[in-house]
Amino acid sequence: MAFVKILKPFRTFAIASALGMAVVSGAPTTIQPAEAAQGPESIADLAEKLLGSVVNISTSQRVSNNNRTPRPRIPEGSPFQDFFDEFFGQRDNGQQQQPRSRRVNSLGSGFVIDAEGIIVTNNHVIAEADDIEVNFADGTKLDAEVVGADPKTDIAVLRVKPETPLTAVPLGDSKSLRIGDWVMAIGNPFGLGGTVTTGIVSARGRDINSGPYDNFIQTDAAINRGNSGGPLFNQEGEVIGVNTAIISPTGGSIGIGFAVPSDLVKTVIAQLIEFGETRRGWLGVRIQPVTDDIAESLGMDDAKGALVAGVIKGGPVDNGVIQPGDVIVKFDGQDVDEMRDLPRIVAESPVGKEVEVVIIRKGEEQTVPVTLGRLEDGEQLIATEQSSNAEPETTSVLGLELAELDEALREQFEIAESVEGVVIVKVDEDSDAAEKRIAVGDVIVEVAQEVVDTPKEVEERIADLKSDGRRNALLMIANKTGELRFVTVPMR
Repeated sequence: MAFVKILKPFRTFAIASALGMAVVSGAPTTIQPAEAAQGPESIADLAEKLLGSVVNISTSQRVSNNNRTPRPRIPEGSPFQDFFDEFFGQRDNGQQQQPRSRRVNSLGSGFVIDAEGIIVTNNHVIAEADDIEVNFADGTKLDAEVVGADPKTDIAVLRVKPETPLTAVPLGDSKSLRIGDWVMAIGNPFGLGGTVTTGIVSARGRDINSGPYDNFIQTDAAINRGNSGGPLFNQEGEVIGVNTAIISPTGGSIGIGFAVPSDLVKTVIAQLIEFGETRRGWLGVRIQPVTDDIAESLGMDDAKGALVAGVIKGGPVDNGVIQPGDVIVKFDGQDVDEMRDLPRIVAESPVGKEVEVVIIRKGEEQTVPVTLGRLEDGEQLIATEQSSNAEPETTSVLGLELAELDEALREQFEIAESVEGVVIVKVDEDSDAAEKRIAVGDVIVEVAQEVVDTPKEVEERIADLKSDGRRNALLMIANKTGELRFVTVPMR
């Protein structure tokens, strides 16, 4: 229902005067409305062309339910004892409730990238599914098999065997997107197949803490449950993103949706099709953000890049070409503005490729060559190293009991993932460190502007300072949230 507000004559005159219009006493005054701004042209032709390439994905999974109905406690000798025993299936003959299984169904979206039957969707749409069925716009239904899946980017590739070639769509260039560009989403929201929505690119490079390679396109095109895995198109009909997540307090669209950019998807899809798995580049370093305090202590003008907190033994740079304390500011010609940029850039690089890495070491910029390893091999190497070092390395120095920061201690002291260094597990109450308010759960990041990663490194660094005749040790300390401070502790 529309409501029309009629303005009184004096309001009309007031508006006319304010607009600088001539007003003749007693004569009616008419304000000509400004020409309406033209909206975007119809996308009907484009939508009609693309609808056939977008599919609905139905999955089912049989879930075992071993949860027994909780049995209430009743007073001993109650006259209702027999009733409760029978109702809860726990009579004196020892019979127990039998576990039951049930079939769980879910819906998602996908799109065809190869007319021979290759389909892209989200990993979370098909994860752990027993059966996957692909429904096409013309009513055709085909069973699908998983070619490969990548949980880190939430991308999966399926294969179907069609009798006739399918309608396929190309992957576009997401790097050319600009904030404000028109985009169109097609998918299966709430099971309503073939739904078209439009909007704009609201932002780029969003990190929503969903994975190590977050670099999402944000859009206000309506994306709801069931749109997951569906395409985000540009005005040329190219897929420039895979719709993956939304922010919503209600479960419905509030105009904040996220899509994995096509430039990241291309590499993942190619590897999944060729190998059935991903094969990402690996540098073999542990990194942390370069804060303003760290930048100042390292003599850097700007807080940028990724600070190398440690080097993985047996990794690609275990030969000393990159060292703890180095700041990586450029990798293979691409700027590393923030710490989170480096893992994504490295992962997109081919295994075995030799690249040039620009680092800042002790205030000077250097370029070093590095041959990349494979991330998946590196993860196995790290897991083996962690299992072989079950007992953490500890030592006592400056009245502090120190331990290597592993996941168990990180969880125990609630230390943020971004914090790297040596954790303090005990403080001598009579020590100078205690007077400096160093506490259990704090992390030593640097000793005399040198990054430390193990208790042994702290001990060796303190010994070096004493041999140089130093009387105090300058420590960079991080609290559990990552806030840094410098503390000088006397070496007695």
